[in-house]
Amino acid sequence: NIMAFTKEFNERTKKDAGLIIPVIITVYADRSFTFVTKTPPAAVLIKKACGIDKASGEPNKNKVAKITKEQIKQIAEQKMPDLNAA
Repeated sequence: NIMAFTKEFNERTKKDAGLIIPVIITVYADRSFTFVTKTPPAAVLIKKACGIDKASGEPNKNKVAKITKEQIKQIAEQKMPDLNAA
């Protein structure tokens, strides 16, 4: 049931409103389902940390933001549950 999925997905991801949230959905023969949410893509987290909406159209020519090592560390820690090394 798409409505049940939408309601449950919105409940699980309400703290991440506005971010892209990858999800793995498993649908069974009886039409029941399970799903696992992942962390947002690193590029999305980097843009959020830098406070920008769009990356540079010309990398290494047109710099649009800076990111600190601490911000990179926080993003890496946030992504850790999705990595095999976790």
